[in-house]
Amino acid sequence: MSMLTPPGMGGQYRITGERYPRMRRGRRRGWIVSVCVASVVALGVIGWGTLQLVGVFTGDGGKASAAGAGCAPSAKPSPGRSADVASRTGKALPRPAGIKVNVLNATPRSGLAKKTADELRKRGFAIGQVGNAPKEFDKKVPGPGLVVGAKTSERGALPVLATQLAGAQQRTDARGAGDVDLILGTAFTKLTPQAAATQALSALASPSPAPTPSSC
Repeated sequence: MSMLTPPGMGGQYRITGERYPRMRRGRRRGWIVSVCVASVVALGVIGWGTLQLVGVFTGDGGKASAAGAGCAPSAKPSPGRSADVASRTGKALPRPAGIKVNVLNATPRSGLAKKTADELRKRGFAIGQVGNAPKEFDKKVPGPGLVVGAKTSERGALPVLATQLAGAQQRTDARGAGDVDLILGTAFTKLTPQAAATQALSALASPSPAPTPSSC
């Protein structure tokens, strides 16, 4: 009997040789369980995504889209100045030919009043006095200009004339209804280009409708 043979074992169980038999530890099967769990989760996610796609293409999302269409904002005219004028006075904005403008120069540069008056005349405005601004405004208008008129012209002639000079301030005084003053300020260079002024005047006369949210 070999020295490697355990006591009591012989015959067919006799171990021969000079080395102990290699005893292998059973393989761990934990990784197999993890792979199975991950596979089940992946299949579940894929199945859920498939159901969502089927719902989209079969029209389940149509209800939401139809509800959204019912809540679309409705177009309603925005309350612009012309609409406000019509509601308060029942009159439309005056045409340039119906506005008499006094062009007054409040800058130390000469010739601006006449040049500006000639341009306004070409644009259809009626021209009144042309010359230097009174002392209360002389060299005291820092911006491009100042449009002054009666209180009754606040929602008529003043905003119409102001479309011809971007950045011009508007002011009312105690004068009666009649002509309006365009006082050229120290920052004045020239009138607004006629195309842009015409566009501004059209927008003032016919404000575009603005969408307003509706309740759902």
